[in-house]
Amino acid sequence: MKIKTFIIKYAEIGTKGKNRYVFEDVLCKRLRSRLKPLGSFNVRRDYGRIYVEADSDYDYDEAVQRMSHTFGITGICPVHEVEDPTPEKIDEAAAEYFEEEYDSYNFTFKVHVRRRNKSFPVHTMDMEARLGGVLLDRFEDRGLSVNVHDPDVMVEVEIRGNAYIYSKIIPGPGGLPVGTNGRAISLLSGGIDSPVATWMIAKRGVEMQAVYFNSPPYTSERALEKVQDLGRIVSHYAGPIKLHVVNFTELQLAIYDNCPHDELTIIMKRFMFKIAERIAKEEDAGCIVTGESIGQVSSQTLFSLGVIDNAVECPVYRPCIGLDKQEIVDISEKIGTYETSIRPYEDCCTIFVAKHPVTKPTLEQITESEKKLEGIVEPILEKAMETRTYTWLR
Repeated sequence: MKIKTFIIKYAEIGTKGKNRYVFEDVLCKRLRSRLKPLGSFNVRRDYGRIYVEADSDYDYDEAVQRMSHTFGITGICPVHEVEDPTPEKIDEAAAEYFEEEYDSYNFTFKVHVRRRNKSFPVHTMDMEARLGGVLLDRFEDRGLSVNVHDPDVMVEVEIRGNAYIYSKIIPGPGGLPVGTNGRAISLLSGGIDSPVATWMIAKRGVEMQAVYFNSPPYTSERALEKVQDLGRIVSHYAGPIKLHVVNFTELQLAIYDNCPHDELTIIMKRFMFKIAERIAKEEDAGCIVTGESIGQVSSQTLFSLGVIDNAVECPVYRPCIGLDKQEIVDISEKIGTYETSIRPYEDCCTIFVAKHPVTKPTLEQITESEKKLEGIVEPILEKAMETRTYTWLR
């Protein structure tokens, strides 16, 4: 059976009341964009459901993968569609669906009917009993049996303008469609945490851009390629990500030459945030996103995070803030970034880490140290902004 139609299910979108259509329209737009390279698809919405209908040949596995990586979706249901449904047509279609979908029938089942079309001549419970009988008659001698309390397979039948039969729901990532909650700039490094943080904020419907601080010759071209690969993996969920690449070496060396070495990481991050904030203003982004988690390293103590945040006025969001390392690793494995993150190419932070970094910095202490950069750092900052490059990751 060649699947031509999918029912797309969502959860959180359904709580949006009178604004729900806005989220549905954005989700439809995202699905059209994701599926366009694979063929011709009609994506439309109905009350509580979105339908994806293939109007041409397409790669089923690739289409399912793209839909299952689209935020806002909780389930993808490959369906057998029955046009101008009658009870007899649905009986035959359900039996045909089972014949095509399953190789063996040593399982229990239950039929669940939703009859949104109230003009359909058979009532819901009667249709459930009728279909259960049809399937049992056809497949009982091959092992099929009924269990209405805890079935192995739930056969879903939705009767609307047409009827839709399905028994498999492919899970989606949930969340909200990207583009419904503004734009953010993520500090994307080559580590495990920042791609996870980027993914988590995108899941809330936020369009993501990213900035990477490049430090040649202390970091190699491979390190940049690693970050680009991580951004591409996240883009499979979040949509295209604009990656800004900022040359940071000169600024790091100025900090290294003029500031206490136990404060290097704090001061460097403050300047990263300042650059990210400037990019955010240019790109109409409302916040900065980082992958920091409380206490994971010295620059991520509550004291350090407070001092770093003070460098900027825009909000800083840290979705991993309360997760331990293993929880972050688990998410990175789930979304497919882990193996790329552990490639052995250093980012700019790890090169300039002091042996004994400060863990309880004060704002007064750090700003006093930064005074030593006055007259030195301003042209370097301008040069970093002017020479930055960007690429779209897809």
